[in-house]
Amino acid sequence: MKPIVILGIFVADTAYRAERQPKMGETILGTSFVLGPGGKGSNQAVAAAMASGGGMPVHFITRLGRDAFADIARATWARAGVKPEVTEDAESYTGAAYIFIENATGNNAIIVAPGAAGRVSVADVEAKRGLIEGASVFVTQLEQPIPAARHALAVARAAGVVTILNPAPAAKLDDAMLALCDFVTPNETEAEALTGMTVTSVAEAEQAADALLAKGVGAVVITLGGNGALYRDRERSVHVPVISAGPVVETTGAGDAFNGGFAVALSEGRDVIEAVRFGCATAGISVTRPGTAPAMPARAEIEALLALS
Repeated sequence: MKPIVILGIFVADTAYRAERQPKMGETILGTSFVLGPGGKGSNQAVAAAMASGGGMPVHFITRLGRDAFADIARATWARAGVKPEVTEDAESYTGAAYIFIENATGNNAIIVAPGAAGRVSVADVEAKRGLIEGASVFVTQLEQPIPAARHALAVARAAGVVTILNPAPAAKLDDAMLALCDFVTPNETEAEALTGMTVTSVAEAEQAADALLAKGVGAVVITLGGNGALYRDRERSVHVPVISAGPVVETTGAGDAFNGGFAVALSEGRDVIEAVRFGCATAGISVTRPGTAPAMPARAEIEALLALS
């Protein structure tokens, strides 16, 4: 099968749990700390590789420094079966992220310092042009520089590859870039950043999706947290409820799990609504576990949950 190709960043997640965030100038005691792999692109690559069950290659294009955090990246990808397409950058460092997790809710707040991956360039994309052109599905986000993401989407689109943009972190994008996307997959906050429209319900998500369709997007999937996901194109609108696998432990990697699972299902030729359900099941399992990449479920787990739903 043709591979899934993902452009994005890896960062080492430094995750702190506490009752609340400290105020400026304040020091508080936390309840736990975990160092692990992160970065939206890397998480999505791990999710896709796990969700494919080894059925197709998943390639990840990024930059790393030459340091201990880079070692974590490579070990993470090796365990999941991700094929790294890495430029080593001796002039920078492998990225890192501060993640605060609220004990009572599992909600999070994040600061990302992308380091070497913040230097991903159009030239890096050109070096992997053939790989992108030969993909079944291409996925990117907005943690690496936008010019690189735009160029990669254009390369993929010109080659007839299915393109997915997960517009995270939230940013305003011009219509020309959005028109390169077969699917845009924002959450509520990201949809608001793209459209200027508040998204707090399915009805508001439909309105925001229509605004994105008017900008040239092929189809929109707005992830709605505990309310599932909304799929909308120019012919149909379907609300897919959340697919629960148990109590929520941590939501940090839920969007990445969804995008990885969604990409796999599309690459397998599934109907798009079935692909959304597959993504929701992938996310539904991931939130029952701590961490981001380590929380991504295996293919058998996803299929088992779908069989019960």
